[in-house]
Amino acid sequence: MNCILLPATNFQHDNASAYINDLAQIAHVNKVLNAQVGDRLKIGQLGGKLGSAIIKTITSDSIQLSDIQLNNNPPAKLNLTVVLALPRPKVLRRLIMDMTALGVNDIILINSYRTQKSYWQSPMLARLDEFVLEGLQQGIDTIAPRISLQKRFKPFVEDELASLMTNRAIVAHPYSALSLAQYVQQPLAKPKAAHESVLPSMVFIGAEGGWIDYEIELLAEQGCTPVNIGPRILRTEAAVNVILGQWLLESQD
Repeated sequence: MNCILLPATNFQHDNASAYINDLAQIAHVNKVLNAQVGDRLKIGQLGGKLGSAIIKTITSDSIQLSDIQLNNNPPAKLNLTVVLALPRPKVLRRLIMDMTALGVNDIILINSYRTQKSYWQSPMLARLDEFVLEGLQQGIDTIAPRISLQKRFKPFVEDELASLMTNRAIVAHPYSALSLAQYVQQPLAKPKAAHESVLPSMVFIGAEGGWIDYEIELLAEQGCTPVNIGPRILRTEAAVNVILGQWLLESQD
């Protein structure tokens, strides 16, 4: 973790002091950072600002902080909603962490033909907040992405998708003739306003094996363009990071 994020309830006396009581965070301070009393830590308030604090005391179950300075805004979010077919439980943690660290604004976990029913009963789904916290601390951010679960693919696409599409939308599909690079070079239906992204605001990414033809066709009917990201067939984790890299590059412009 690259910063210690604390809930607002851990701050005291109008943010003059705070405490760490999460055992994983305490272990990180002690064993990874090797921090001592008097050292300054990078901290942040969940939902608030980033900054630093000085370690006042250390015990086995608590670290008291003083001289709290929270002066920095968190980095801007990517203007992007990722709709991800619910993956295998053992990769769900990594994907939520990565998407959070990369700054995705909204994450929708959805059912698909290749999503096994057992995935929806996985205890991993009850730990999403934990994975988000790990991602925020990795990416030095304080604002959690909004995460929703959609267990029915067709009703979501037909009844809800249109209201969520604020810009263009794509669906990752390795057998599409159109590449993502070609897609973003296509002229927009209307002139691009100042600071408006040429990238879509929504991307659909399938589970292992990708989307079936029926799902691709249903999404296309709602205005989602199938695109490929190259000739190689990638695992879901790799595809997510390759695709989100496009948004990261644009955010540096």
